[in-house]
Amino acid sequence: MTAKRSVVLGCGSYLPQKVLTNAELAARIDTSDEWIVQRTGIRQRHIAAEGEFTSHLAINAARAALEHAGLDAQAIDLIVLATSTPDHTFPATAVAVQNELGIHHGAAFDLQAVCSGFVFALATADNFLRSGAYKRALVIGAETFSRILDWNDRGTCVLFGDGAGAVVLEAQDQPGLPSDRGVLTTHLRSDGRHKAKLYVDGGPSTTRTVGHLRMEGREVFKHAVGMITDVIVDAFDATGATADSIDWFIPHQANKRIIDASAHKLHIAPQKVVLTVDLHGNTSAASIPLALAVAVKDGRVKKGDLVLFEAMGGGFTWGSALVRW
Repeated sequence: MTAKRSVVLGCGSYLPQKVLTNAELAARIDTSDEWIVQRTGIRQRHIAAEGEFTSHLAINAARAALEHAGLDAQAIDLIVLATSTPDHTFPATAVAVQNELGIHHGAAFDLQAVCSGFVFALATADNFLRSGAYKRALVIGAETFSRILDWNDRGTCVLFGDGAGAVVLEAQDQPGLPSDRGVLTTHLRSDGRHKAKLYVDGGPSTTRTVGHLRMEGREVFKHAVGMITDVIVDAFDATGATADSIDWFIPHQANKRIIDASAHKLHIAPQKVVLTVDLHGNTSAASIPLALAVAVKDGRVKKGDLVLFEAMGGGFTWGSALVRW
């Protein structure tokens, strides 16, 4: 009895050249490096240059993932791009990526689930590949959150950064066992009752402006750990995996305190947690693939490793994915 799995062939990332440190922020607003690090674990973030768009970040990450996978762009027939900061209201930023890569077949579309976007995009691509509709997919998380920040609001502007990460997936027949390579299970949730706790106060249908990010930080923190652990327990139940059996925990990089609390509650050993929030800040949909790319490049994540992803974002949305590398 075989099962079709979405196997990861490669991953890649891209960060804008400009780095904005906590010290530089402290020179502009009422904050300090100590205050930011103590509450978030963030020390710096990357900021897109003038004229550098979400599509540019996504294209660079996609090319890096294709190179890592050893594939030509023409092998891709599906692009799912998770972003809350598209180049335009329409068309989808994924279409710009598709065109720049010279792909003129298959499908490309954006997906919007804020910080949970990469997990939602991974689950979406996985379902398309397992159905037989497509053979290979680029799943991308790309953001330029610096464009929607209120730089006078120290409670939010210190948290976010820009970047992009991508993975290449291929539908492959596997034995149908827990030892299979590829995406083993995904679990997605949302609850619109929490919309006002984390949102952007603008949009084409409401204010006809882009708007700025607004957040009730304490409320988000209060819900985050419980929601995150909920979908991870679902992943464990679906596969028989445990905190001991996973090799790496790669969470959404929003806040080190949330990550630490989630790992502690789930009894995941600290040495299994991949942390990049100190270097990247919160890059929303890009944060998981950015962290993954770091852990793959430095040799931590190896073929056969069991990797757990989780994220929570505005909406609220939240989700998990368990992948054997």
